[in-house]
Amino acid sequence: MRRLLPLLAAALLAYGGALRGSFHFDDYSLLANPLITFGEGLWRMWQPLQTRPLTNLTFWLNYRLGGSDPVGYHAVDLALHLTAVMLLFMALKHLIPEIAAFWAALIFAVHPIQSEAVNYVFARGTLLSTVFCLACLIFWLRRKHFAAVALFACALLAKEECVTFPLVLLLLAPSYDRLRPFAIMMAMAALAGLRAVWSTAYTPGSGAGFTAGVAPWEYAAAQGAALARYLQLLVIPWGFTIEPTISTSFMVRALAWLGIGCLAFVAWKFRRRVPAALWVSAALILIIPSSTIFPAADLAADRRMYLPMVAFAAAFGLITPRLSKHALAALTIGLLILSFLRTEAWRTEQSLWSEAAQRSPTHVRPLLQLSRAVPPTEARALLTQAKAVEPRNAAVYSEFGRFWLNSGRYDLALGEFGRALALQPNDANALNNRGAALLGLKQERAARQDFERALKADPCVLAARNNLRALGATNLPPCPAIER
Repeated sequence: MRRLLPLLAAALLAYGGALRGSFHFDDYSLLANPLITFGEGLWRMWQPLQTRPLTNLTFWLNYRLGGSDPVGYHAVDLALHLTAVMLLFMALKHLIPEIAAFWAALIFAVHPIQSEAVNYVFARGTLLSTVFCLACLIFWLRRKHFAAVALFACALLAKEECVTFPLVLLLLAPSYDRLRPFAIMMAMAALAGLRAVWSTAYTPGSGAGFTAGVAPWEYAAAQGAALARYLQLLVIPWGFTIEPTISTSFMVRALAWLGIGCLAFVAWKFRRRVPAALWVSAALILIIPSSTIFPAADLAADRRMYLPMVAFAAAFGLITPRLSKHALAALTIGLLILSFLRTEAWRTEQSLWSEAAQRSPTHVRPLLQLSRAVPPTEARALLTQAKAVEPRNAAVYSEFGRFWLNSGRYDLALGEFGRALALQPNDANALNNRGAALLGLKQERAARQDFERALKADPCVLAARNNLRALGATNLPPCPAIER
């Protein structure tokens, strides 16, 4: 307990400011998700096409208890991070010297690479899955194998990116009597992976798999540079942003993959002689699901390092005896300050996206998101800048249309949504918004047609359903999340 309390205190100092944070980006989609906002969603979230039901269950409970107040959502995420820190220390004490386990858990608790996972509400699945994986590891080490299997099943139901965790269990604690539960967990992982592929293929706008907007080979090519960035941030924790720039140069990507391959080879070769190398191997195994061939809309996201940080932190803990107490204290204080500052950057939409726009000036997403958080005159200038950066991006015109819609200029909004749909004809949200503009211009029949087209593209667009109901429609297409 004497070592556990300082760990939790350090984590609170680093990330306690998250309680003052707002919602960001995909967080708002939670408040429009029928699985979370409808009471019946409690049962519908367990259907085969619905992924991450345990994570959605926590969001459902958050909404029941606190509605759209972000404090409750951030409090749960902070509590999950503290729980992960505690479980990591408890697990590592059985695998490495206790003082090394302490320093490992401390680095895990305060490193700024954790800031996205802790501050971004939508990333809760990563936190929850990691908590269940660490509990699974503890029971695995105690030889309570089938309790470990049950906890791993919970981890998969929180987020499928932990599918390689059984390989790490076998790597850390191999023995003959563990082969059967290991086989069960690998079978569960395979089924969870297939289910994720199936679900993303049939879920509009999932942002992963077949709907990610990037081919598997293109995603894999970029991941060498993404992994190199993660490793750089581990060692030199500076340059964080929610919108990182990943090089498109073939040479840079090839060299990055060569470097990652060499690291993996050396770590594996020396895993028996150098304990830290074993943990580096484990970390690379853990990052395989999110950083190889299964595509996601974001080529890089710091939250994907949360579970691998379990192993990277353990590797660091094993080398701490070579460092002086003063060096370790200075390192801890430095990381804690950087994490505090990262949490401050995550506090508001304006602070987060202003930073992203400065660090990635050729990306339009920060400009679009920032335009929602600033006064109208600044928003218009940002959207004009976004048009200049990517004149063929449908999202730019949709956001400009949204700007005019909120300003009451329905005629200008109609033109912008038309341009967006010319580039992306089946965008359900753009169709709904164009319908809203038409409704503002008193063109009810045309508006109704757009609302109906929006639901044909995605029957779960809540705004389109509400708009049609306001027009007197009753026979709406079924949405699996809210209708039997």
